[in-house]
Amino acid sequence: MKDNLMMIGEIAEFFGVSRKAIRLYEKKGILKPAEVDAGSGYRYYSADQVRQLNALLELKALGFSLDEIKTVIDGETTKEQLLASLEKKRQAWQEAVDAASFKMECLDNIIGNLRNSQGGVKDVKELNEMTEEERAWLLVKLVCVEDVRAQKALSEAIWL
Repeated sequence: MKDNLMMIGEIAEFFGVSRKAIRLYEKKGILKPAEVDAGSGYRYYSADQVRQLNALLELKALGFSLDEIKTVIDGETTKEQLLASLEKKRQAWQEAVDAASFKMECLDNIIGNLRNSQGGVKDVKELNEMTEEERAWLLVKLVCVEDVRAQKALSEAIWL
């Protein structure tokens, strides 16, 4: 360590990122070393750069692109713009949670259908004895497919 500065390998190891990633952040102008040794090319980082790297990694984990992070770290955004950007990311994560929740409901329906063997579905023990076509029909009977439900409802509405 050089006068309270950390080498690139030290901060890379501390944060669990590669040196290559830190060099990329430097190349993009997001994280500039406090000092670069002219002879060896070693990069040294201060406590401020370590805090910047921490913020960068947190924002990256939240789904921000490196370009978006650069504008935040460089102070090229207003408080209102930052709030709007954070709200947008929050909405994207909420949509991902909703999509995952729907998929979990579908899996719960399939599990329930398999456990109850509803609708003339053969017992699970017999799956290996079924033909490929029978297994395909079984999956059709078990799987929760929203588009099929929507098509059926639309079809019924049209023919009423």
